[in-house]
Amino acid sequence: MKIGIRKPSLKRSIKARTTGKLKRKAKKAIIPAYGKKGTGFIKNPKKAVSNKVYHKNSFSVFGFLKKLFK
Repeated sequence: MKIGIRKPSLKRSIKARTTGKLKRKAKKAIIPAYGKKGTGFIKNPKKAVSNKVYHKNSFSVFGFLKKLFK
């Protein structure tokens, strides 16, 4: 498990910001649990716990800079 600074990925960052509003609406209409908090634990508990620990023990460079200059 990684502890400390997360390495930023430009490709993933752009992908997350450009997922269309229509695409999200369509998925939500088809899959009722899409985008709801806590559904990851229902689908795959082992992965959800692992991700939670990872996000608690590591931090983003951009988040760190944002807190630093606030």
